[in-house]
Amino acid sequence: MTTATTTLLLCDDHAVVRAGLLALLGSAPDIEVIGEAGSGEEAVALAARLRPDVVLMDLQLGEGIDGVEATRRITSASPHPPHVLVLTTYDTDADITRAIGAGATGYLLKAERPEELFAAIHAAAAGRTTLSPPVASRVMARMRGSRPTLTDRELDILGQLARGLGNREIARALFISEATVKTHLGRIYDKLGVDTRAGAVSVAKEQRLLP
Repeated sequence: MTTATTTLLLCDDHAVVRAGLLALLGSAPDIEVIGEAGSGEEAVALAARLRPDVVLMDLQLGEGIDGVEATRRITSASPHPPHVLVLTTYDTDADITRAIGAGATGYLLKAERPEELFAAIHAAAAGRTTLSPPVASRVMARMRGSRPTLTDRELDILGQLARGLGNREIARALFISEATVKTHLGRIYDKLGVDTRAGAVSVAKEQRLLP
């Protein structure tokens, strides 16, 4: 039985990493790399033009949009967008949550063995989710854990964050000082296990803390 070839677009901002991955993927007879991108913007454009089965996406891409935003743009394209498989060194809760929330089909760490990467690419092409064991453990722990408890004021600030307001605008909207906003933000980050505003909003939506 002949295995169908999976077409792939590779996105990583490091040329040396791309070269290594190209050499590695070249050893898989049923995976064909049809394009490579060094930035998020380039990946979005090439995905639309080349229509690969899978986009292998790094998260940190230097200047321009990051891998999460690139993933969001690629997976929201229509019709029939490619599946995105994240391949990264980062496995924080915030990174995982943001990537999956943006539409990534799978999340793999660069420490995985080549055969695991090949299998994950084929799984992604079929629309099946693949997570590296450490990532799967984090996801399961989050699912088992109780929903974070935020105060009314923290929920107010979270709501303003979701609207895209900065600290000064939030302070004015809620009639509090910027210092108070920063204090509440620190507590929100701790409770949600994140370290960025985007991460806080993403986790809050996932946990249904926002309307």
